[in-house]
Amino acid sequence: MRWSVTALLFWLASSFAGQAAEGNKASDEAKKYFREAVALCERDNGKLWGKSLCGPILLVEPESRDVFANQADLGNRLQSRDGVFIGKLPAEVNIANTATTWAGVKWTMLMLPLPADSQRRAALLAHEMWHRIQDELGFPSSNAPNKHLDTREGRYWLQLEWRALAAALTTKGDAQREAVLDAEIFRARRHLLFPGAAAEERSMEMHEGLAEYTGVRLAASDSRQFVAATNLKEAPAKQTFVRSFAYASGPAYGVLLDEFAPAWQKNLRANDDLGVLLLTASKTTLPSDLAATAERRAAVYDGGGALSRSEEKRELDRREREKAYVARLVEGPVLEIPLRKMNMQFDPRTVMPLGEHGTVYPAIRVVDVWGALEVKSGGALISSDFSKIIVAAPTALRGHHLKSASAIPGNG
Repeated sequence: MRWSVTALLFWLASSFAGQAAEGNKASDEAKKYFREAVALCERDNGKLWGKSLCGPILLVEPESRDVFANQADLGNRLQSRDGVFIGKLPAEVNIANTATTWAGVKWTMLMLPLPADSQRRAALLAHEMWHRIQDELGFPSSNAPNKHLDTREGRYWLQLEWRALAAALTTKGDAQREAVLDAEIFRARRHLLFPGAAAEERSMEMHEGLAEYTGVRLAASDSRQFVAATNLKEAPAKQTFVRSFAYASGPAYGVLLDEFAPAWQKNLRANDDLGVLLLTASKTTLPSDLAATAERRAAVYDGGGALSRSEEKRELDRREREKAYVARLVEGPVLEIPLRKMNMQFDPRTVMPLGEHGTVYPAIRVVDVWGALEVKSGGALISSDFSKIIVAAPTALRGHHLKSASAIPGNG
């Protein structure tokens, strides 16, 4: 194929024009989201937590690593262009919906594209903006494993609690108080079955739960309906609950506390339990025969035993996957990499506890002093003490890329 100089110049001009148009579109989109974030902050005006959520925001396009910020950084990494600060996120920085410090600034980082639905997008914005200030509010981030929530019993009693909370959000009067009490009975039953569960769950609820509650409160026109129809309805479909459960439980308890104990957030402390607070605020008391009552009330929410049967089947499947991961990441030939100053990027909806060995992340990106490790399939095991990450021994080496054996069935 022969190109004339004129045709080549026309093609180059068209290409650059297309890139410019895409860049302008992305900048305009970023401006829109920044305006929405400001509107959320101004609507709240610091009333919910006594502190404004407004602050630095960094929007990141994961594939290109293009970034769009609402302010300048302190390292001159970003360039101002028509009211938006634009640049590239370096490879050593993980991309996630989170709070992160980069180029001298603590940012609210959000991955593009943001949700198309305006309420979900607003909830996500407020959720992540809360994470940026949570330390200042006295609620530290949490990595509590909550491994019990991947067992049959843990999942079963948690889902019964969710169903009772949904009933409490959609009823009034005596029926609502009965549903609140049922939720607390199922919660207490689970905590009795798993020593230490109450503290681990509380830690995650004070981290992700409060963030999601903040998002719902500031975004939804009807918080009760939104939590019942969105958070609690969608939660059971998550592959695992060990980290994702608080996205449902946190806002459910928060919205109910808004009703029973307005301004409850003002005196909230990190060691408080949202369930205990609601039990007290609703003036309900746990029965003395907790186990027997829990079994009896479970029949009301179990759907004729459907939930129990579903969880028994899932437990059998989980054990098979666990065996496969043990064979691959514990008993098989592996590569162990020490962790020093680890930063992780992963999907909290997919993590799987592996008993005393630690936790499996089906896909993960880790940045540490030694560089970056990206596992796209097959899983990686992080030890319980977070001292090392383990992957299947490489079968091939191509430049800086290692390739391992095939993935675990059913996990991509």
